[in-house]
Amino acid sequence: MYIIAHDMGTSSDKAVMVDFNGNIIASATCPYKTYYPYPAWVEQSPEEYWQGVTEASRTLMQKTGIDPKEVKGMIFATQAMGVIPVDEDGAVLYNNITWVDGRAQKQADSIMKKLGGKKLFSLIAGTPIMGKDVIAKLIWIKEERPDIYQRTKYFLDVNGYLKYRCTGVMVAELSGASSYGLDLKKKDWLSVLKLTGLDMKKLPPLVKSTDIVGGLTMQAAEELGLQEGTPVFGGCDDVQSACIGSGMTRDGDIHIYLGTSAWVCASTKDKSNFKNGAAAIQSADPAMQLITGITEAAGSNIEWLMNQFFKKEHEEYGDDIYRYMDEQIAKIPPGSDSLICTPWMQGERCPVSSTTTRATLFNINEGHTRLHLMRAVYEGIGYNLRWILENFKKDYKFGCHSFRIIGGGALDEVWMQIIADITGTEFGVLENPRNAGALGGAIIALIGLGELDGFEEAYKFAKVTKTYTPDPTNHDVYSKMFRSYKEIYYGLRKAYEVANGTRFTSK
Repeated sequence: MYIIAHDMGTSSDKAVMVDFNGNIIASATCPYKTYYPYPAWVEQSPEEYWQGVTEASRTLMQKTGIDPKEVKGMIFATQAMGVIPVDEDGAVLYNNITWVDGRAQKQADSIMKKLGGKKLFSLIAGTPIMGKDVIAKLIWIKEERPDIYQRTKYFLDVNGYLKYRCTGVMVAELSGASSYGLDLKKKDWLSVLKLTGLDMKKLPPLVKSTDIVGGLTMQAAEELGLQEGTPVFGGCDDVQSACIGSGMTRDGDIHIYLGTSAWVCASTKDKSNFKNGAAAIQSADPAMQLITGITEAAGSNIEWLMNQFFKKEHEEYGDDIYRYMDEQIAKIPPGSDSLICTPWMQGERCPVSSTTTRATLFNINEGHTRLHLMRAVYEGIGYNLRWILENFKKDYKFGCHSFRIIGGGALDEVWMQIIADITGTEFGVLENPRNAGALGGAIIALIGLGELDGFEEAYKFAKVTKTYTPDPTNHDVYSKMFRSYKEIYYGLRKAYEVANGTRFTSK
């Protein structure tokens, strides 16, 4: 008996076939494109998501030769904060406005002004609304594309859209709803959302992660290569599924994800406030919340670096390019000879919230080479993670004494040691770290089927295969650099706003 789980990230669908013992039998990856029609606009095609899902599902079936009758469920773990307007027939009216998109700053400012101003709003809500937040984007559609808004039956996130394509049922799952606006106590849409001018009827009915939403329709089953009626579960957002897949589901447990983006996430029973860009969101486990600090560009910075400065080497080494880059990083001392690179290529959400901030190369001199830049990029992401962990200690009193790292970045041993040295913290890396999110989805489906008693059983599925311990000497070097790293943001914050404030809100 098997579960197919799809981890729909920022750049690709990472799908796995998992047996009822939690073993990954096969995997498949299908990328999809990202579109940038204007500065600060970041869109993806819902139809291309579905193409990725059908291709990945068929690939899994072909690889394994498993009878479709043996697949007992399908589940999605998806990128959060998607905005996909659909009409009453389910037709997509606009591309997905992705979580990275920052077009709606004008609407964010207007909402806060309507609700008492930025300072008062921040005191009440814990953080200001920014142009990347879902509610601001919904009002952007209402104001800038009223033709679409009026025709919209429901606003679906990525998970909701894919569940609809599978079952014909339009719903939102609780964890996904929390990035729109969920009352964490009542498990219902926040009533305050209507004060922004949003028509609350355009938000779909809510389900839990473990709920069976419906079965595969005849058309969906044919496209996927599966059996009609196969159960499709509520699923969850990718942060929540990664938490389950990492095994860090107990109160105070912390995991870090390193992929195209990155996040630091702590499980909690009772903390529900928003501070320093970290958000309190619903866990896939209805009894828990997650405190999550998202860094919007992590692996994407490294990919940019590779494409811009190591094209020839990439052609020569192919898939081994990252091993080559690691070998080069080892030639540069910790701290990159005082060179600092901030990783804010697409603005930032945590540890600082900004739609206008961008990456900066600081303190460069004629002795620096592309190898220094390369190490500085890896280190810059590590500084950002340390800043988030420090805020978690200060704002939420989490211990942060150890954690686990998952995602494709966890396979990079040199980078992992850099992060250990920067944070000064021991941590473990899981077996199959790329597939932790999809594995988490499969665990949720097994709970929904009654094969597992509850979310606490996720811990036994997560196997740590390597542990990293910080080097005290390197940590001292990085601590000095880290102080400068934070000062770069504070020193240039106004300059970023002047340079990009108008540019990122104009077509």
